[in-house]
Amino acid sequence: MIILLFACVFVLLLLGFPVAFCLGGVAVLFGLFHEGVNLALLPARTFGIMDNEVLVAVPLFVYMGVMLERSGIAESMLETMALIFGRVRGGLAISVVLVGGLLAASTGIVGATVVTMGLLSLPTMLKRGYSKELTTGTIAASGTLGQIIPPSIVLILLGNVLNVPVGHMFKAAMLPGLILVGLYLLWIAGVAFFRPGSAPAMPASEIAAFQGGGRLIARVIKAFLPPVVLMVAVLGSIFAGIASPTEASAVGALGATILTALHRKLSLKTLRHVMRETTSLTSMVFIILVGAAAFSLVFRDLGGEDYMRDLLPDPNESHGRYLLVIMLVIFVAGFFIDFIEIIYIVIPVILAAPPTEVNLLWLGILIAMNLQTSFLTPPFGFALFYLKGVAPPEIKTLHIYRGIVPFIAIQIIALILVLLFPDLVLWAIPTD
Repeated sequence: MIILLFACVFVLLLLGFPVAFCLGGVAVLFGLFHEGVNLALLPARTFGIMDNEVLVAVPLFVYMGVMLERSGIAESMLETMALIFGRVRGGLAISVVLVGGLLAASTGIVGATVVTMGLLSLPTMLKRGYSKELTTGTIAASGTLGQIIPPSIVLILLGNVLNVPVGHMFKAAMLPGLILVGLYLLWIAGVAFFRPGSAPAMPASEIAAFQGGGRLIARVIKAFLPPVVLMVAVLGSIFAGIASPTEASAVGALGATILTALHRKLSLKTLRHVMRETTSLTSMVFIILVGAAAFSLVFRDLGGEDYMRDLLPDPNESHGRYLLVIMLVIFVAGFFIDFIEIIYIVIPVILAAPPTEVNLLWLGILIAMNLQTSFLTPPFGFALFYLKGVAPPEIKTLHIYRGIVPFIAIQIIALILVLLFPDLVLWAIPTD
């Protein structure tokens, strides 16, 4: 019966039906025709989702990200960072990585970051003689940093599913995120050193006008101070225990609106666009949550937990085999479905029998990094599709696939580091 349940959902997904309605509809139909399923519990579960205060942070962080996307801050940061590193070989690529990290810490929305970075930096890097592979790989990889660097929507949803405080998830993800940024920069520096033709410096004439003392300093302050202040206000208040993630998300939403106004980009048209995008994305998330709640209810009542317990390795006997199976399942699932579906469909299923000897905070960060890797992996990586959608005609799909391979290897290295050294994550757990 469990296999038939999954088969029906999978077939409907392949036929193009919306994920939420596939989950909820199939689950309800199976529940109606199976005596062991108590569908009377479904309304209580649905209201439990809507009453969850942690999930209030989702629409507010989405609003913050979409508003910052419209503010012009990303463009300002990229231009200024390019001027700072312009004389260095690979300086433009370094700028893309650093700005990608800052945008990740400000928005947390991967699709918007990849598209924005692609539109702003891809033509410039190609014009300056960067190789197509390095250009596309850098942009795609930097855009997905929003998966792991807080305030990430992925971390919020994972914390909710794993029953781990979101503040702990945010804090635990900081070091892995910074490690990824550092490894990206090392790779770019290596390419620039050994293959200087693939990552040339900017012509001195183009940056000379901005190298005059106060003008450059003023431009740097104007470009970076507001988003950094916003990032510190949001994440700092969470880490210091002053505000919960939900409260901090409200601060971020207000701060993003103020920054957009300061950049003279706030208008009724902008506000309407941001409201529509926020409502659309939030509605998609929550309708999937409702469908996933129905699916998990039916899955458990049909004996799914016992089935998965028999299918998966015992985590208390072999941590390595258990983690390997989970990571492979999530990695492959990331080829075909979005992270929201993975978090609310795949993870509850494979964690139907929760491990007692595996720290869930550590496991959550491993899952987040794994999802980020799968979103970069050909042929179905979502970030690659986002980038291809805004790339000029001379950028072929093969260029993107070749360019992303080194960054996938970096992702795997970072994942192994976190796997071998859990303290990179577990330091975030309070000792008192």
